[in-house]
Amino acid sequence: MAINQDVIMQKVQRFGGAMFTPVLLFSFFGIMVALSILSKNPDIVGSLAHKGTLWYDFWFIVEQGAWTVFSQMPLLFVIALPIGLAQKNHARACMESFVIYIVFNYYVSAMLTLWGPEFGVDFTKAAVSGSGLAMIANIKTLDFGMLGAIFIAAITVYLHNRFFDVNLPDFLGVFKGSSLVVIVGFFAMLPVAYLFCLVWPHIQMGIASLQEFLKLSGVFGVWLYTFLERILIPTGLHHFIYTPFIFGPAVVDGGIKQYFFQHLNEFSTTAHSLKEMFPQGGFALHGSSKMFGSIGIALAMYVTAKPAKKKAIAGLLIPATLTALLCGITEPLEFTFLFVAPLLFAVHAVLAATLAAVSYSFGVVGDFGSGLIENAVLNWIPLFKYHMSTYIIQFIIGFIFTGIYFVTFRFLILHFDFKTPGRTDEEEDRLYTKADYKAKQAIAAGFDLDERDRKAAAFLAALGGKENIEEVTNCATRLRVTVKNGKLVQDTKVFVEGGAHGLVCKGNAVQVIVGLSVPQVRERFEALLITTPQDMDAQGNRNKSATLKAFVSGQVIPMTEVKDEMFSQKMMGDGVAIWPDNQVVTAPADGEITMVTGQSGHAIGMKLKNGLEILLHVGLDTVNMSGEGFTVFVEPGQKVQAGTELVRFDRKRIEEKGYSPVVIMAVTNFDQYPMLSFYSGVRAEANKTVVATY
Repeated sequence: MAINQDVIMQKVQRFGGAMFTPVLLFSFFGIMVALSILSKNPDIVGSLAHKGTLWYDFWFIVEQGAWTVFSQMPLLFVIALPIGLAQKNHARACMESFVIYIVFNYYVSAMLTLWGPEFGVDFTKAAVSGSGLAMIANIKTLDFGMLGAIFIAAITVYLHNRFFDVNLPDFLGVFKGSSLVVIVGFFAMLPVAYLFCLVWPHIQMGIASLQEFLKLSGVFGVWLYTFLERILIPTGLHHFIYTPFIFGPAVVDGGIKQYFFQHLNEFSTTAHSLKEMFPQGGFALHGSSKMFGSIGIALAMYVTAKPAKKKAIAGLLIPATLTALLCGITEPLEFTFLFVAPLLFAVHAVLAATLAAVSYSFGVVGDFGSGLIENAVLNWIPLFKYHMSTYIIQFIIGFIFTGIYFVTFRFLILHFDFKTPGRTDEEEDRLYTKADYKAKQAIAAGFDLDERDRKAAAFLAALGGKENIEEVTNCATRLRVTVKNGKLVQDTKVFVEGGAHGLVCKGNAVQVIVGLSVPQVRERFEALLITTPQDMDAQGNRNKSATLKAFVSGQVIPMTEVKDEMFSQKMMGDGVAIWPDNQVVTAPADGEITMVTGQSGHAIGMKLKNGLEILLHVGLDTVNMSGEGFTVFVEPGQKVQAGTELVRFDRKRIEEKGYSPVVIMAVTNFDQYPMLSFYSGVRAEANKTVVATY
């Protein structure tokens, strides 16, 4: 059976986005753990840190709360994953996942109590670190870590999607919905628990061997790990590289982050080599390029920009660089050059890996996966007293690589004439989007909209409209969407005009690079997918007039590029034009024919149910053809549906007469629709591609 790569990519994309839901909590809780430990350190706060003081007691209490997500990581993942993976009723799926996971652990505990020696497990040992056992919700069980939680959550999501909506007879109604899912899960966990008891002890031994191998891999292991983490960012699969290391058992039980926090107090009170105490910390240096490399990249793009554009480019680069430097979110900066110069991104991955490897070889380790703020609180401030020399070395190496980044990127940009921001021949490098203009109109009209509303609406239209959306999730910076037909997704330029930093499209799996506001954009995006009363006609059917579809197949261009001032200056209204591939003009939406030009038949007027007035105009100056080559299929007063054939034209005859065959759609009363947006720069398919939304 052939493997559908698009389907696999969609599943992987959805899973990767779901994984990031709980991860977003770690930064805050990590900072609070570090601050608590810092505030109890006598070397920093003096006698305030002595036990029994109110200061110490306060920070002791805060620290216990700050350990929540790290001490209960399996529970966190088993509850959070269904938020991104369940197809519906996400909150109920979270409850089901929690209950089924607890049932699973009770089963494992009972089986090991009875048959521990048969499974090769000494269940009489205390559940402490390194024992292979753990306490989950006060249940003594095998230490499955995050991996076991993810597996059980995935099973639960499958059961939820499969059984939640199953209809049962009325007398069994109490067992519908979540009850049925949990019932099925209750019995399904029996063989699953037995299988885990049989297999997991061997997996634990394999993980221990892997940890030892990776620790011994040294500098090369750090280089390879960092290279893969960076080079996979465009695909969104980098989560699968760093998650097993940072939050899983790849190099240390519980993950690097948890281990580092647990030993932070020890590291902060001794001058012993950090690398000797924490060799696994080399696999958490992948954030070094975020602090040092991003500065060199931005400077290179600024220096190589055209002089007239440098001010505008600075406005683009400064916020993107600060986001990478301070927060560790690099996509806004990286996606400014990724698609125009993939070679630069490959070089970036090599340099990032080399920076991490060189730093590690000079003894730099720690939790450096994020940006300046988190790195300072978790590493430099608490450890600086005894490890000052290590961090001085880190900064020296880092700034050397800033220079290497700058020189390398500048040379490559100039040598290959890469069209990075500020080097294109276009008149502007965008600081404001079309959405900004629409927003001003909307505000003037009394609409309460913010930037995230505008982005959500623009992205939905560019993805082919709500009818083309299968499912949507997000990670830290990306809106991850599975569409029904990838051919309806417009090109990167349209998304950038809508406020995105970039686009990754693999078949029906689409990633819109939004930035740190992606959770709020997703919320508004999902709200747009919900059918509202305004989306329904009098008969209760979905009203599709919220979008205008392509009225002919071909290349879509903005109205301003039409070679006729009546249209390019928008005297006839705002809209788009299409260089036609076929010779039939169709209705872009449901409506009524209001006008057909008499003998010539080259122009047709429409009015939609909501009052939008449209002029469809075939060719320029084709009125002079007096109807030659035109066949009109409609008449004034006739009701038509989207896709109805309106007029057939002979393109060859139009061109032989010396006229342009471009087909224009102008919304004549566009000023009454402040959220009306048009989309150009794509090849449209008649009746399918969205060319406008409002």
